[in-house]
Amino acid sequence: MKLNEIRDNEGALKQRMRVGRGIGSGKGKTGGRGVKGQTSRAGVAIKGFEGGQMPLYRRLPKRGFNNLFAKDLNEVNLGRIQQAVEAGKLDAKGAVTIEALVAAGVITRQAKDGVKILGAGELKTKLAFEVYGASKSAVAAIEKAGGSVKISGCRFTGVIRTPT
Repeated sequence: MKLNEIRDNEGALKQRMRVGRGIGSGKGKTGGRGVKGQTSRAGVAIKGFEGGQMPLYRRLPKRGFNNLFAKDLNEVNLGRIQQAVEAGKLDAKGAVTIEALVAAGVITRQAKDGVKILGAGELKTKLAFEVYGASKSAVAAIEKAGGSVKISGCRFTGVIRTPT
């Protein structure tokens, strides 16, 4: 096969319908708009209009809201971090920050607001975390392995507990 022999599959490209180009085209005269009435004319935008009846979107009750202050966080389990340490992608001597997790491939996308560490999995390596937040079970597992957690979240900033 050569580049000049490449073609689309048969029937992959379909010619667009040219509306209003005579009765022989099958979409002539009214152009598929029917006969008379508001919607047969140009400039009509009545998406939720129900002929004067109270529209459905106004009849139904409204629930919930979108929190403007919600944080866009990446959740990472301890088991995933331990896998990265064992694979040599994450340095156990340095601090575990969002930049280190992205560089190690633990996080696939850069979070807007930070990382939260969750406690699923087992952590065997002593690590120092500097993250937005951590669950209680994650903090307990990190401390059990001899590591420390520095939280830089919205509730408070500082070291939770460091082993002595």
